[in-house]
Amino acid sequence: MLYIVLLDFSPIKPDLGLILWTSLIFLTFWYILGKMAFRPIASALKDRETTIQEALDEAKKAKEEMANLKAENEKLLVEAREERAIMLREAKESGSKIVNEAKDKAKAETKKILTDAKIEIDNQKNAALTEVKNKVGIMALDIAEKVLKKELKGNPEQEGFVNKLVDEFNLN
Repeated sequence: MLYIVLLDFSPIKPDLGLILWTSLIFLTFWYILGKMAFRPIASALKDRETTIQEALDEAKKAKEEMANLKAENEKLLVEAREERAIMLREAKESGSKIVNEAKDKAKAETKKILTDAKIEIDNQKNAALTEVKNKVGIMALDIAEKVLKKELKGNPEQEGFVNKLVDEFNLN
């Protein structure tokens, strides 16, 4: 009989017992899968969704921070450029001031040197002129003395007059 039941089996027209046992096995398998697989899978998917959302939120936050940092960097760059321009302007002004002070100092020193040189030249010129005058005076006295000696040599009256003048000079 068993042989006959197997031969009567038709997949197109299943038996009521086969449908009942298949349904019962399927529902039991579905329940076990739900407990053992679907909940952990759903939980893992939920955890993954949460992790992805957190990562997206962190990425958005990092993007905003990067935008803020970029804005701050550009602001700092502008400030640094302005500060550099101010420092360069101050350096140029200081350099010009130092150059002008050096020029003024050099001009003053040049004037002082020229004035001192003119004074020294005048002093040496006056000293030379005085020396020349003194030598000319000495020469004139020597010449006059020699001429007078020659002229007064034979005249006793003039010799007496000269001796009298010499005595007057010695007394004064």
